[in-house]
Amino acid sequence: MLKILLWLHLFILSSFASHILWQSNYSKALKQAQQQNKTLMVLLIKNNSQACKDIVKNIFTNQPYIAKLNQKTIAVIVNKDSNANYPIEMYYSTIFPTLFFVNPQNEIFIKDPYYGDVGTKDIKNIINELQ
Repeated sequence: MLKILLWLHLFILSSFASHILWQSNYSKALKQAQQQNKTLMVLLIKNNSQACKDIVKNIFTNQPYIAKLNQKTIAVIVNKDSNANYPIEMYYSTIFPTLFFVNPQNEIFIKDPYYGDVGTKDIKNIINELQ
């Protein structure tokens, strides 16, 4: 139910704002990133986390870098509390949210994961480093 509410919230925001084009299926996002030769951006969240809601709202909505991030990455949001099929051993974390940037060809991190607080300055720096 919470996942449905999150997606509904994202859909409503999309009607009024620039936002990240989130995928909800890890395998499909990985395949798309491989085909388009883009970096895979994985946001690991959990239910009932205000920090997770805040990062989606404050960092990935209505920011000047959104278009460039959408251009350079395929973004997937994974809820650790759901039955989502993703390599949990690769994206294991006890801190939420956690943001990963991955080379989709070999599934190797291209940056160290960002645990917890991610700021707009971090995202701007990341964008400049992406291919």
